[in-house]
Order: sequence, then C-alpha cells, then structure tokens
Amino acid sequence: MTMLSVLIAITILILAFSVRIIQQYETGVVFQLGKYSRTLQPGFNLIIPIVECAKVIDMRITTHDIPKQQVITKDNVPVSINGVVYFKVMDAQTAVIKVQSYLYAVSQYAQAALRDVIGCMTLDELLSERQKIGDEIENVIQKEAENWGLQVTAIKLQDVDMPEDLKRIMSRQAAAEREKRATITKAEGDKLAAFNLAEAAKTMALSPGAMQLRTLQTIDGLGPSASNTVVLAVPIDIIEAVKGFTAKITEKKS
Repeated sequence: MTMLSVLIAITILILAFSVRIIQQYETGVVFQLGKYSRTLQPGFNLIIPIVECAKVIDMRITTHDIPKQQVITKDNVPVSINGVVYFKVMDAQTAVIKVQSYLYAVSQYAQAALRDVIGCMTLDELLSERQKIGDEIENVIQKEAENWGLQVTAIKLQDVDMPEDLKRIMSRQAAAEREKRATITKAEGDKLAAFNLAEAAKTMALSPGAMQLRTLQTIDGLGPSASNTVVLAVPIDIIEAVKGFTAKITEKKS
C-alpha cells in the first residue's frame, strides 16, 4: 500500500512537470537536451520532464520605454529626448535562439538609432517632423529586428527638452512672429479702409447732395441726448449764394 502511494505520488509529480498550458497569446519553444525540438501551440501540451524544457514567449505587442537621451542636433543644439518603441515577436524560435534577451537588445538598439537619426536633423526639423523621425528610427531598427524574429510596429517620440536660454529665445521669436502678423493684418485693414474712403469721397464729389445726406445721417446717429452739442456746418455754396443775393439787394437800394 505504501509502495502504491509512492508510485501514485511520483506519477502525479511527473504529470505536473509534463503538462504545459500555453495561452492563446503565447508560444512555447521546447529544447530537448539543450537542442531545439519543437514549438508548442496554444492549449494543452506535454513535455518530457528532465529531458525537455520549454520557454514560453509572449507574442503580443510589447511596449518599452526608450530612456531619455542627450543628443546633439545637426545645428549643434543639445536636446534631451525620450520615446516609446512598440514591437512583437513574430518567430519565437529565432527570438529565443538568436539573441540572449530580445527586450534588452531592442531597447539598446532603439537608443542608438534615436541618437543617429536625430543627430542628422536640425532643431526645427526635430520639433516639426516627429512622425517622420519616428518612421526613420523604426526603419533602422526593423532591419536588425528581422534577424531576431521581431517586428517593430511603431516608434513614438515623447518629450523634447531644450536648454532654458534656448526656450526663452524661441518664445521671443514666436512673440515677434505673432506681432509681425498682427502688424501686417492691421496695415492691410488700413489700406482697405483708405481705399473705401477714397471711393466714398469720389461718390460724394459727383453727387452734390451726398455730403448733406451724410451730414444728416451723422446728426441722426448722435441721438436725442441733451448732453450732445451739434454744430452745423453750412455748405460753402449756400454761403456764396446768400452773399450774392445780399450784394444785389444793396446795389438796388443805392
């Protein structure tokens, strides 16, 4: 009875070490006496204890931070920049056999690629073309990652930190640019207003009663408030007519 119990215990122990449950998003790489044997698919799998061992690989997209790097741009501006690399394992066997730690390898290669790509760009290009920079870094990493059984899906740049004095200069430059646009807009408005006034003056010159109508509109716009003092300017032609009429009367009397 004791021997039977021992055999049952040993059998249960062997089964426990033999069973491998692989999740849907995983792949198992089996080595038999140190040599690649087969790949385990998701679900229930059995391996030979002691003789075989399995390394489970996550096949989902992995997100890994690119630590902040000190980089000198093409126009000799020191900047600190970090990012994120997104990749996934496409060939579990190659990822396990060809590289000791694919996660560490991708991280280091991404840092080197980030420095190389940004070092060939100016500060203005860095600030305005982040997507282009990310695509170039992705292409550089992907060429090497294919040899490791990996696929880089995206590279995203996060923070770009510049020296404080450069930030102040850029702030003044942006303010000057906004003031320049405001001055141009105001000048264009003044030009248009002057053109309209000139056209209005021509219209009034061609219409003798236009000035009087404009004067009446202005008076009407003042409102009925008692605090408003209105001074009426009599047109010069009316004054001349009155003077002529007065002179004729004087001549007749004399």
